[in-house]
Amino acid sequence: MKPSECRTLSIEELKQKALDLRKELFNLWFQLSKGELENNMRVRSVRKDIARILTVITEKEKGAFGESDKRGSKDA
Repeated sequence: MKPSECRTLSIEELKQKALDLRKELFNLWFQLSKGELENNMRVRSVRKDIARILTVITEKEKGAFGESDKRGSKDA
């Protein structure tokens, strides 16, 4: 899932998507431990998707998305 796709969803939808991906990750780990997993890179991909979604959730909760970056200002 691309970050631009994540940003179009609401926070509740993102949290549900993260929960679904965590369940998938658990199943992938289980398959990996049993030696049944054919595509090992899927584990890495799901982990990155979870991290991407959590990053977008944090941005939305803090209101960082859509605002100007205030770290570079010299108004001090």
